[in-house]
Amino acid sequence: MSLLKQCKQYLLLAFLFIAVLSNAQTTNNRVIRGVVMDADNATPLEGVAVLAKYSQLVSESQTDGVFAIPVKEKDSILIFQFNEYETREIRLNGSDQLQVSLQKSKPGFVNPDITVLAGIWRGVFTIKAGVDVPFHFIISPNGGEGAVSLVNGEEKFPAGNLRIIGDSIFIPLPLFENELALQLQNDHTITGVLRRQDLRGNPVPVKAEKGLSYRFEENGSSALKDISGNYDVVFANPNGKEEIAVGIFRQKGNKVSATFLRITGDARYLEGNIEDNRIQLSAFIGSSPSLYTAVVNADGTLKGENVNARGAVPFTAVPNPNAALPDAYTLTNLKEGVNTFQFRFQDADGNWVSSTDEKFHNKPLVIAIGGTWCPNCMDEAGFLGPWYQQNKQRGVEVIALQYERQTDAPFIKKAFDRFRKQFGIQYTMLIGGLADKQAVVQSLPALQNFLSFPTTIFIDRTGKVQKIHTGFSGPATGIHYTEFLQEFNEEVNKLLQ
Repeated sequence: MSLLKQCKQYLLLAFLFIAVLSNAQTTNNRVIRGVVMDADNATPLEGVAVLAKYSQLVSESQTDGVFAIPVKEKDSILIFQFNEYETREIRLNGSDQLQVSLQKSKPGFVNPDITVLAGIWRGVFTIKAGVDVPFHFIISPNGGEGAVSLVNGEEKFPAGNLRIIGDSIFIPLPLFENELALQLQNDHTITGVLRRQDLRGNPVPVKAEKGLSYRFEENGSSALKDISGNYDVVFANPNGKEEIAVGIFRQKGNKVSATFLRITGDARYLEGNIEDNRIQLSAFIGSSPSLYTAVVNADGTLKGENVNARGAVPFTAVPNPNAALPDAYTLTNLKEGVNTFQFRFQDADGNWVSSTDEKFHNKPLVIAIGGTWCPNCMDEAGFLGPWYQQNKQRGVEVIALQYERQTDAPFIKKAFDRFRKQFGIQYTMLIGGLADKQAVVQSLPALQNFLSFPTTIFIDRTGKVQKIHTGFSGPATGIHYTEFLQEFNEEVNKLLQ
């Protein structure tokens, strides 16, 4: 390299370093400094890209491996990316100094590319030793961005666009604050983990293979019995309490789709198979992988368990075409002597919003108590979003009172923004408090016996509560979902009279 060229590079790096620090000083950002080295021989690495994962601020290491990068309040992870080295992510702690070592990529590594990744994939989570949970996802080119959908039975749940950073593939699962962090091993295999986006907690190993359409491994055996139909189900929870549910099973050949309808909501779309007398079902939309197994007894009853990383919840199921839950309109009520419902909460921008505001004057209100983390609340939002767009001109308002796992302003704004985008929400969203049933009772003292996220309250033009519906029966429940939509529209029509 010529002396002139070296001088130009040094000047460029010096300019970059000064620009980074200057930007940090003018915006009062925290600055992380450190050194990047080769893990094998401890030599400094020049030109390593340093990326703040969430704010997308970028810097680069200098000749002696030194780097400096400003980070914003929302940044908790730095990504280090460099040529033939493995991309590394580091979670920030209280220190502003880092020493980073990078390993060279293993021989035979295949660089990720959307054209290679596009298609259907069968993934398998190992939630604990000997327990695997299969799922499917589809990667579509989407103009080169790689849109990902999680497949469960009839549903294709949008996860967002994947990101390729160096040798790593990231599939965001933003509604659950999770992500799939993966590496392509060859043209048809990727491995990695399901983890929280902030790297807290224990990651779950995952391996996926391209082009495999089956859910569970099959031995070729036929089902001994058709299990299609409704069932009275009892789950025996670890706390000793029993929980009643309705099981809805549909079978075609050895393929099975199912859901469990509880007072609080349903298990959404479960997909799997039956061979001999053994049933296996799974689902995954971005939170914890869900696995149900069961055997069919000679009398047609089922005995099974819902398995997770912490253990298993056993259940029994008895065929009953008339299986039903208690009336969802009788479970949550107003306290004795109370017939109206008032609220006053802040939106994501810190503005106070009250039921007495002019926007809601003399209008019927639908109050949806839920949270952006709640799968059944997502199903409700998937209905309410387009419904409100089609019906708001009729003079009805929808207000979502959200109870979240965090209530700090940056998190709420982020969570509300992505929830609105995912479900096309144009109605009012307010923060009620932390995701805790007791927090709901304290913030909404008029309610009695609050049981479930979501809960929906129907209020007439005078402010009087006409109905309260506990839980939500989503699209996976078939006729139960259809009946709820009919009841919902009939009730709103009454409120508008």
